[in-house]
Amino acid sequence: MALTNELPFFSLFFFFQAEDGIRDRSPSRGLGDVYKRQANSSYLTNKNNTMKVKKLSGKVQDAQQIPTLFDNENITYHPIDIVNWKEYPYQPQVSFRIAYTNDAILVHYKVVEDSVRAKYGEDNGSVWTDSCVEFFSIPAGDGIYYNLECNCIATILLAAGSERNNREMAPSEITDQVKRWASLGRETFEEKIGECTWEVALLIPYKVFFKHAITGLDGMSIRANFYKCGDELQKPHFLSWNPIKIEKPDFHRPDFFGLLEFE
Repeated sequence: MALTNELPFFSLFFFFQAEDGIRDRSPSRGLGDVYKRQANSSYLTNKNNTMKVKKLSGKVQDAQQIPTLFDNENITYHPIDIVNWKEYPYQPQVSFRIAYTNDAILVHYKVVEDSVRAKYGEDNGSVWTDSCVEFFSIPAGDGIYYNLECNCIATILLAAGSERNNREMAPSEITDQVKRWASLGRETFEEKIGECTWEVALLIPYKVFFKHAITGLDGMSIRANFYKCGDELQKPHFLSWNPIKIEKPDFHRPDFFGLLEFE
């Protein structure tokens, strides 16, 4: 989303100046008991959503497996439905569900909206201006957060940093490790007006958190938020899972992240 300065994504990697004015990307680091200390950090000064994240056994090879796997494992959907800014009242139907394995985080999004666009087909482009879902997180206690942004054809933007500006964009050898599935396929298209339902699933290896050396998430708690936006759609919108209590749209606000508790 681009209401403020531009920049990269769930900090999914490498210096990139804030792209969509609402989100900034930054990485997170997962080092030992640092995760457990986060629950007492300054990021909990606001009332936050808390979510339990189930661990799945076995190795998932393909992102296309994720929706069926989640159905079989009874992984619950959670809404991304908070309209934080009255200037942008449009509220598409958006939900997500999340789980993890020994080596990856798995995320599945489902969206119903009044129009859909996928202008960007190469990673680390301005995907937030398309029909876009986002995952921001702080996997460690050093204040670095990642922004992983994904349009409706599973083109991603990944960046990391401690603030919205001067973010580090992930190189292609990192973004290529994120396995994706998109119900609309992978070809770009201009905005299509009319109700559309779409889904994307992401298999995010721990190696994607390129600023850190994460080897596992068992028993850890990390700060995170999930978003839906479409900065250049006929109905621009900026929804979040956890509330963002500021006057103007900005997704790069780790002080308003919720809490993910990994089993």
